[in-house]
Amino acid sequence: MADFTGFTQAGLNFLQDAWINNSKPWFEEHRAIYDNDLVKPFRLLVEQLTPDMLKIDEWFETRPAIGKTISRIHRDTRFSNDKSLYRSHLWLTFKRPNRDWKEAPAYFFEISPSSYQYGLGYYCPSKQTMDIFREEILNDTSKFLEMTRCVKKPFELVGESYKRPLIKEQDEKIATWYNRRNLAVMVTSNHIEDVLNGELPKKLAKGFKQLVPLYDFLMRVEMIKNIPKL
Repeated sequence: MADFTGFTQAGLNFLQDAWINNSKPWFEEHRAIYDNDLVKPFRLLVEQLTPDMLKIDEWFETRPAIGKTISRIHRDTRFSNDKSLYRSHLWLTFKRPNRDWKEAPAYFFEISPSSYQYGLGYYCPSKQTMDIFREEILNDTSKFLEMTRCVKKPFELVGESYKRPLIKEQDEKIATWYNRRNLAVMVTSNHIEDVLNGELPKKLAKGFKQLVPLYDFLMRVEMIKNIPKL
């Protein structure tokens, strides 16, 4: 297996140019850059991260392929007012296979022309999922707060929150989690040079391991959600 040596500036430029040109003829003319400077390094990155990720969860999807662990650059414009054909960003995910992929807790890494992000979270959890999430917070609050100690630098908690607190006068350390409609714990950086060298897999593996307590908590929520109702 070849080692991941970094993305290239040519690949990052391609993401911006594909979005600006928004043209299939342009894309096909420059496809070699897409294949060699984006898809290939993404595959190598997935392969290099896979052993560490399988230690976190042996059931992760780890096939280094578009539509499995690697996102598509082509946009689905059928139900969108934005008819741009191509994305200006690409990402990888490690998550368990799930019929509704938006529901599964997922580790992710994403690049755009001038920034990158990585972390763990729910892309679009259902109300039922977040209700169980909140129940688990209240079931053992001290244990939950102990778990949240893994969410420290360089990570921060983000996501949409309810405008009004669901519980009045709740401890802020709990409320910042409890009032979320969705959530992610992530790093966002404009130091794009970080993705242009072979040290990136080590950085991601270290960060992903740091968030294992949160991943285990989210998987407990998933387990409870999937228990058949009598």
